Amino acid sequence: MKFAFFDTKPYDKPSFDKFGRENGVTFKYYDTKLNEDTVDLAHGYDGVCVFVNDTVNAAVIDRLCEMNVKVVALRCAGFNNVDMKYAFGRIHVLRVPAYSPYAVAEHAMAMLLTSIRRIHKAYIRTRDFNFSLAGMTGFDLHGKTVGIVGTGKIGRVFIDICRGFGMRVLAYDKFPAKGLDNGDTIRYVDLDELFTKSDIISLHCPLTEETYHLINEETLAKCKRGVVLINTSRGALVDAEALLAGIKSRKVGAACLDVYEEESDFFFEDFSGHILEDDVLARLISMPNVIVTSHQAFLTEEALSNIAETTVKNIVEFFETNHCPNELCYRCGSTEDCKDGKCF
Repeated sequence: MKFAFFDTKPYDKPSFDKFGRENGVTFKYYDTKLNEDTVDLAHGYDGVCVFVNDTVNAAVIDRLCEMNVKVVALRCAGFNNVDMKYAFGRIHVLRVPAYSPYAVAEHAMAMLLTSIRRIHKAYIRTRDFNFSLAGMTGFDLHGKTVGIVGTGKIGRVFIDICRGFGMRVLAYDKFPAKGLDNGDTIRYVDLDELFTKSDIISLHCPLTEETYHLINEETLAKCKRGVVLINTSRGALVDAEALLAGIKSRKVGAACLDVYEEESDFFFEDFSGHILEDDVLARLISMPNVIVTSHQAFLTEEALSNIAETTVKNIVEFFETNHCPNELCYRCGSTEDCKDGKCF
């Protein structure tokens, strides 16, 4: 089995080479992202392996089908970069539903602690031998209320971490997890109550039509003054311009962003020495109470190994049995993991 591997980074190769070699899957690595201009690089391959900023739209899907490419193997959980409705009946889409919920949840907490305890500022200050504590006052997490949108695996791990700090949890999920709500320190509430009562809000939900710009001018208006926002999920959950306005008005006390709506043009690349053309991103980064990391929450040794292992297992299982439990398909108008591998 031969796969064209797009948007390759140095940290991708060791794990994929290892598991590919062990399972008879060969990867041809391309630095370029998959899109309409680069799709012909997949000619002669059984499938393509893509990441979050590759484009799998109708034009790309049509060309892949013309070249008899059978599989799109996502090495991530999210699939908003794939036109799933158009893919149905044309090409099989496999994903990695979970790789390390601990990696993402721990990164979210690391960003939160860095922000509220001014660790990033202290690091820079002390390297200049400036040991003043002026402007470094933070606040305790103990006793604070955190609103968590999305209680899948990552959201639940983040809840565990927050409870370890003695925080109260307000949770929202379209499909609540059984047994999570204890009626006291962890409660499911509607979004309005979550926005109104939370000191900190952390997003752990997928990007869908319903969640697009979940954080916007209207929802921010409902929040407490000084609310801290964390987003380690998908950039378009947050209206970046509305967030910027909220920061300038002091409605938002701090923002911790591992993702950004227009990140595909910038994240994972080195633009040092260049002028950043995205004015909103540049202004967010310039704010003293904003921390931006470039979609690195997933980036741990354990997660990279799990991603490669699951991706390769998906590929092998599909080609050997014409079935993969991690296939995505459209049924009854909604996207979900394929239950029987016989979508078409």
